[in-house]
Amino acid sequence: MTNSEDTYDVIVIGSGGGLVGAYVAASRGLRTLVVEKTDVVGGTVAYSGAGLWFPGSAPLRRAGVEDDAENARTYLRDVVADGSRERLQDAYLRAGAELIDELEQNPWFQSFVHGPVPDYYSWRPGGTPAGRTVFPPALPVAELGELFDLVRRSLPTERWGFDEGPVVSGGRALIGRALAAFLETGNGTLRLNTALENLVVEDGRVVGVEAVSGGERVRFRAGRGVLLAAGGFERDRELRERYQQVPLTGEWSNGAPANTGDALRAGIAVGADTDLLDEAWFVPGLVQPDGLPVFHTGTRGGIWVNGAGERFVNETRPYDQAGHEIVRLHATTGVRHIPCHWVFDQRQLDRDSIGGPPDQPLPEEWLKSGALKKADTLEELARLIDVPFDALDRTVKEFNGYAPTGTDERFHRGESPWDRMFHHIVPFPADPRQNFAARSVPGYPNPLLLPIDTPPFYAATIVPSDIGTKGGLRIDEHARVLRPDGRPIEGLYATGNTAAPMSGRVYPGAGTPIGSSLAFGYLAVLDIVNATD
Repeated sequence: MTNSEDTYDVIVIGSGGGLVGAYVAASRGLRTLVVEKTDVVGGTVAYSGAGLWFPGSAPLRRAGVEDDAENARTYLRDVVADGSRERLQDAYLRAGAELIDELEQNPWFQSFVHGPVPDYYSWRPGGTPAGRTVFPPALPVAELGELFDLVRRSLPTERWGFDEGPVVSGGRALIGRALAAFLETGNGTLRLNTALENLVVEDGRVVGVEAVSGGERVRFRAGRGVLLAAGGFERDRELRERYQQVPLTGEWSNGAPANTGDALRAGIAVGADTDLLDEAWFVPGLVQPDGLPVFHTGTRGGIWVNGAGERFVNETRPYDQAGHEIVRLHATTGVRHIPCHWVFDQRQLDRDSIGGPPDQPLPEEWLKSGALKKADTLEELARLIDVPFDALDRTVKEFNGYAPTGTDERFHRGESPWDRMFHHIVPFPADPRQNFAARSVPGYPNPLLLPIDTPPFYAATIVPSDIGTKGGLRIDEHARVLRPDGRPIEGLYATGNTAAPMSGRVYPGAGTPIGSSLAFGYLAVLDIVNATD
């Protein structure tokens, strides 16, 4: 039985990046409903640093970064190298700067700030080591009041109960600000614990949604449009096994647990085309004592070795590139790379800790659980991680030979602007309490290349994780969902990981996934408004 409900102008499915699009609609006087599957808002965005890759935007100008859309266009054309996505790129570049200007007019959003995170291919034409990523300001919990209880907690808080303190940053700050701004318009309605089932189509146009709430089927009508912003399908075993090239079933994902492809399935059911379903925003995952990985941003010391005991990548390489390399090599070389092993020594552990801030003692559960192996010799460590000792010994000796000169002759770790970000004491823009840098050690010119020679020796496990699947419904420059013949499905829009990205198989810079979610949600609302004015 379906219980008929109200009619809205706009319905947004999902409350991560789509919440900003919902605010944009509600701020224009459109009655807007946000349908959220879980009991909190924020999705994977709430886990993130909330970086937004928005070239030419006001926060960059305020920081003195010389950049404009033309430089970024040159960069995207070069690194993505896919003519079919050029119109999407142009729309994205226009929308990002415009959206920031609009959001900063609302006191809830305040002023975004530039973070010096280099483009991930900064040496390519149009790239910049200064980066184009902007972040929302931190948010005191007290300012949100009771609304804070509706914001998804950070991943460490959900997993281990860490106390976030009186001020939240990154994704929680962005979501909290967007939620307050959305509800304050007086045109916004939030429906939690409501899961999308189907899109309602009449005369070829999407006019609403059917969902399940509290075990009851409900229907909401959309007078102007439906925006699908419900994330990817990273947590759905069946879809991942169908589309992904290696056996990743979702358990290792760092995407929100409810991201099971509901919006993707609903779009396909009404005739939508899809693209890049074999892709994900892959990242290395450091397996924790609870047996599951956490997104590992960059390795400051030690090496990664595959099942043959050999090093295979610059371990500090931008995470999407490192994650993709693990997946690619496992699928193509016949050598086990899933899992691979992070090998380091006591000096490295003393300097950088593991999975946390420096100067903290090693928690006992790392060794008790087996997440971290410990041995007095490399030979013993090789047995513990089941790799050939002769190969591991040879690999470590080769790596140690690079330490006195500071030059990684094999994979060039420490040479790119991204790598060099880890050389220095630079606070992470989304949370000044965090620090990514590796401290220098006398006698070694590259702090990312300390020799592995101080027993005991350790090995942790690295697996391919992700921050969401990347492929989804094909959209045009207005975020309209397209049929296989290129015609738009009237009334249906998509953004974020529900849509195939403007960046194709490439991750151009920090904040591209969330930036895309916000930018194309904004473009969807502009199209809805322009189509009906």
